[in-house]
Amino acid sequence: MQAIKPLVLACALAAGAPVMAAAPNPLSVHVLDLQSGRPTPGIRVRLEQRAGEQWRELAAGVTNAQGRIPALYPEGRAVAAGAYRIVFETGEHYARTGQPTFFPRIPVEFTMDAVTAHYHVPLLLSPFGYSTYRGN
Repeated sequence: MQAIKPLVLACALAAGAPVMAAAPNPLSVHVLDLQSGRPTPGIRVRLEQRAGEQWRELAAGVTNAQGRIPALYPEGRAVAAGAYRIVFETGEHYARTGQPTFFPRIPVEFTMDAVTAHYHVPLLLSPFGYSTYRGN
């Protein structure tokens, strides 16, 4: 079945049919365990947007087997420039693994100013420290 898809696409292009690609989700996250050097599955993650002095939840997800949430921004919703926060619920992960942690949750605030750009927020995690940056 997979071999048929390229053939269908090639025929559509040859016939002059327009082929529309789905717009990629503008926000993804990745959690990596610094102790083991492996992805961290099962981390609950929330995306929030600043509304005045409050934070309003937009979406939530759980990291997959690769430690990723490839599409965290709500589907079908236009991206608005502004202040956002991703909250990684790391305490639950460490409770499951029987390890103590100093950071039960890690909020990462950032600004989306280019509504056509892709934002990737990796979290490098250990029980007593973390690091994050804007990835690609």
